[in-house]
Amino acid sequence: YVCFTVTCGDSSILNPQCPQKHLLLQCGKSPLGVESHLVLVKIKSCVKIKKARRSPVDKGGRRPNGVAHQNGEGTDPSTLFEVVKQGKSAMQSVIDDWIEAYKQDRDLALLDLINFFIHCSGCKGTVRIEMFRNMQNAEIIRKMTEEFDEDSGDYPLTMAGPQWKKFRYNFCEFIMVLIRQCQYSIIYDEYMMDTVISLLTGLSDSQVRAFRHTSTLAAMKLMTALVNVALNLSINQDNTQRQYEAERNKVAGKRANEKLELLLEKRKELQENQDEIENMMNSIFKGIFVHRYRDAIAEIRAICIEEIGVWMKLYSDAFLNDSYLKYVGWTLHDRQGEVRLKCLKALQTLQTLRELFPKLELFTNRFKDALSNDDCENVYHLVYSAHRPVAVAAGEFLHRKLFSRHDPQAEEALAKRRGRNSPNGNLIRMLVLFFLESELHEHAAYLVDSLWDSSQELLKDWDCMVELLLEDPVQGEEVLGDRHENALIELMVCTIRQAAEAHPPVGRGTGKRVLTAKEKKTQIDDKNRLTEHLIVALPMLLSKYQADSEKVANLLQVPLYFDLEVYSSGRMEKHLDALLKQIRVVVEKHAEMEVLEACSKTYSILCSEEYTIMNRVDIARSQLIDELMDRFAHSVEDLLQEGDEADDDDIYNVLSTLKKLTAFHNAHDLTKWDLFKNCYRLLKMGIEQGSMPEQIAVQALQCSHYSILWQLVKITEGCPSKDDLVALRRVVKSFLAVCQQCLSNVNTPVKEQAFMLLCDLLMIFSHQLVTGGREALQPLVFNPDSTLQNELLNFVLDHVFIDQDDENQSMEGDEEDEANKIEALHKRRNLLAAFCKLIIYDIVDMPAAADIFKQYMKYYNDYGDIIKETLSKARHMDKIQCAKTLILSLQQLFNELIQDQGPNLDRTSSHVSGIKELARRFALTFGLDQIKTREAVATLHKDGIEFAFKVPNPKGPEYPPPNLAFLEVLCEFSSKLLRQDKKTVHSYLEKFMTEYMMERREDVWLPLIAYRNSLLTGGDDDRLSVTTGASSTSKASTVRSKRGRPPQHKRRPEEESVEGSWVMRNDTLQTPGALHTPQLTSTVLRENPRQAVDHIPDQDSSEPGSEPDYMHKYGIKIQMSWLDQQKMEEVNRKERGGMNYMKSRSGGVRQQVRGLMEDDAEPIFEDVMMSSRGQLEDMNEEFEDTMVIDLPASRNRRERAELRPDFFDSTAIMEDDAVSAPLRY
Repeated sequence: YVCFTVTCGDSSILNPQCPQKHLLLQCGKSPLGVESHLVLVKIKSCVKIKKARRSPVDKGGRRPNGVAHQNGEGTDPSTLFEVVKQGKSAMQSVIDDWIEAYKQDRDLALLDLINFFIHCSGCKGTVRIEMFRNMQNAEIIRKMTEEFDEDSGDYPLTMAGPQWKKFRYNFCEFIMVLIRQCQYSIIYDEYMMDTVISLLTGLSDSQVRAFRHTSTLAAMKLMTALVNVALNLSINQDNTQRQYEAERNKVAGKRANEKLELLLEKRKELQENQDEIENMMNSIFKGIFVHRYRDAIAEIRAICIEEIGVWMKLYSDAFLNDSYLKYVGWTLHDRQGEVRLKCLKALQTLQTLRELFPKLELFTNRFKDALSNDDCENVYHLVYSAHRPVAVAAGEFLHRKLFSRHDPQAEEALAKRRGRNSPNGNLIRMLVLFFLESELHEHAAYLVDSLWDSSQELLKDWDCMVELLLEDPVQGEEVLGDRHENALIELMVCTIRQAAEAHPPVGRGTGKRVLTAKEKKTQIDDKNRLTEHLIVALPMLLSKYQADSEKVANLLQVPLYFDLEVYSSGRMEKHLDALLKQIRVVVEKHAEMEVLEACSKTYSILCSEEYTIMNRVDIARSQLIDELMDRFAHSVEDLLQEGDEADDDDIYNVLSTLKKLTAFHNAHDLTKWDLFKNCYRLLKMGIEQGSMPEQIAVQALQCSHYSILWQLVKITEGCPSKDDLVALRRVVKSFLAVCQQCLSNVNTPVKEQAFMLLCDLLMIFSHQLVTGGREALQPLVFNPDSTLQNELLNFVLDHVFIDQDDENQSMEGDEEDEANKIEALHKRRNLLAAFCKLIIYDIVDMPAAADIFKQYMKYYNDYGDIIKETLSKARHMDKIQCAKTLILSLQQLFNELIQDQGPNLDRTSSHVSGIKELARRFALTFGLDQIKTREAVATLHKDGIEFAFKVPNPKGPEYPPPNLAFLEVLCEFSSKLLRQDKKTVHSYLEKFMTEYMMERREDVWLPLIAYRNSLLTGGDDDRLSVTTGASSTSKASTVRSKRGRPPQHKRRPEEESVEGSWVMRNDTLQTPGALHTPQLTSTVLRENPRQAVDHIPDQDSSEPGSEPDYMHKYGIKIQMSWLDQQKMEEVNRKERGGMNYMKSRSGGVRQQVRGLMEDDAEPIFEDVMMSSRGQLEDMNEEFEDTMVIDLPASRNRRERAELRPDFFDSTAIMEDDAVSAPLRY
């Protein structure tokens, strides 16, 4: 049964849950008479259909003090905030329930509403009834401010997610419906609205952003709702006035005086209500809007401007005047675009209503000049924005301002004209002028793309563009200058590309999208139309502008977008012949690479096998190449014969012909002409005599490179013979030698070209050449020797990492200084990237990257992204070798500093700080996953420790080693060690330390002290005191053993994951890298080979199922990482001491030792890990303290089963090794 009450007749109350109800429904009798009986029937049907609604007071189960308590079931919302947040109830139903509660107890209902606003602000506090009755609003707000959650700055209006987005909508709807439902009674009781407005005014003035934001939104929506009420009252007043006038104008006999009195009373009442509503709106406007429209938070300002726009539209008679419009005008200059956009949208809505124009006239006249010519210019330049939506909007603005025709009579007259005299003729000239004045001549494609949606008719008028270029101007028409013609050709080519490809240029958009059927049809139609017209016009344009390299280079791009089948299907072969003739003339006249490459690319497109015109074009191309080859061969012979006596004409003939052949060799297979032979002869002569012009050397290198690549293509696509492979290998080897010799050339362009080609060829002919089933190409694989690697590295150091001051001095006086700097930087970045690719693809040894990594901080602005990406790829390839390279780069910097400043370094100097900062940056690159980088970080510390103690002080052992200060740099990596690994590294550090070093406290020993402390911090529960040295270890151990250790099943998750990750791996795993180190063996075995037999366990005698038997059965070889070796050495040392001690103990003592072992803070074998041979291969060869591990066999079946998944699980062998643990006192 549902708890609800029904009032019947004269306030009779009937509770359906009482026993009387059952009697009434069963016997059909009613002590309340017929009316109550009818009500009971309705109640019965209601119970069957749905539950009756409860008021917020009943539903919330509120206590007398007004504080809501939680429902027992925990499902029904107990506050207005929860109801609105869930949004499951109809808003009008929720408001009706609240109105009923307000009629019963307005204080409690208002308390609900107050807490609703408080909770909607994200405040966890609740206003109690005694606070509401006894405290001022300012005191209540101050109290609620203390209840905010300081850990988070979020509140419902700023929280992300669909639930909170819906909450904002429900919040606004709640306020609007509340006023709408209360507009006929409650809002005029001078209590509810006064309380709410007073509260919102106080909250909007709060220092707390959540209160200010939420209350402002509530107040503005409240104002909007009141505007609707005022508008209804105004309409009712007008209607009542008309009724009154109509009734009063009737003749005396038909006039109803009573009706007139009623209408007068009604008009008076409406006027009073209107006055009250206006007072409320004035309170909100002056108390909240006037202060919050200039709030520090842009979102609050935007709310105010958005709502005032709504008021002006809804109730223009009251709000659409200068008193309110001025706020919109002022806010047009807001510093935040979000607020300015709200202003524009508000004005845009008003400007669409013609009836409001007279009221906006004064405002428009005052602010119409706000968008000045300078502002328009700023908008115009946005057509070059990389963000396409912004650029398209700016393009539409530009189209309307400059390219729209507003004279209908002129349009009619011009519509009959064609070509240059068509309506688009003048507009195209305006477009050209705009493009030239914008001074962004490299971005014509962006301008076309911006205007494409709004000005397609103009941009696709290729007839008009061609006529403007070909025809002579009529009398009185302005002649197109050379710059204008260049701009028009560039714009025309961009429009052709946009129409043919139907997608934005590079840099605009995220990639090619799939075209719709309509867009695809438009693309095909445009391509056919431009092809049919420009096939005829293009040869004429080339003929007219054949001497202008810039115009010709642009025009030669047009055939790339043709539908070439039109040449055959439309019987237009004569136009193809005319085009080929003009291209040949261009090749003969020009030596610029841009023009020659455009010609080569055009020939390549026309020679495609898919078109029937291929044979005709191939014949023309072959004739051209034959002629160029004959000329090149003769000019080379002349140059070689004359040698040093060659004149400028001989050099020019060779260079111009070689440029043309190089450009064509880039896109065409010219191997049958054997260009490599003559190019190689030129290069050899230049190396031997040292007098070859640099441009000839550069072009010869490039042409030889193309020749080798085309030969490789032919071999990979066919079935090469052994002779073919040998011949190509000979060619590649000789060319690599030439390039290596060119690295020492006096001319920088030659050296840079040789370097780039060396990097490219080493990449192409690397070990990756034989992948993918191409094992037959193994003879072509070249691996650079150490000499070549060093030369490449030295070139990078000499030509990439150069001081900017030197470069600036070399460019001083250049008019295009800034452009030259950018171009030079771009070239250096390409050189560095080419070398870094060799490192990350394992062609150059990774230690060479140390000289690159150490430049990270100094050249961060220029090459930081390249170096960081190289570091990331190198770590992905081999974590350990990458860590060794990082520490090597720091060691190199440290050595350079020692050489400059001497052994007595000033550790506070900027140079030392720079090395430490670089180490900190390197440490950050290891990331947060310490498990993955565990062994790499440990190896880094090992190399750093060895470097610090490698060189003893010549003054004696009582003086610090010269490199000891390097430990201060090494401290930056201590945080990347796991807790248990810090202990291992610290033990390794102590091997290099003497008792004297442990006791030193002078400044020169501070790096050692700092490094030891960094290893002890978080490394263990004990804190090794620097003053007591090794003796404090035993004390701390004793304390730790007394504390006891946690049970095995409650070990830290970090330790469990570490143990699980370092399991035995298959021996076939290989670590990429060019450096290979031999398998590490014990120093005992290395010193005395005959004792090695004693160290090797007898596998045949091992117990079946034990660990040695399992390893022998599956052929697994144990190889330990440096980290494992250190831990096992420590374990074996403890075992040896423990066994000697236990020989004299009885069985009772053995049980005692086991109990002491269980009280230890850590299991002995907790940190023992296994690593694959691939990880071991990168270890330092010089490290001597390694050993072969021989574990005792397991003793029972349970342990044998546990050894299978994890050979070094400490829980499985702890019981057997407990006897070997040394006693602790």
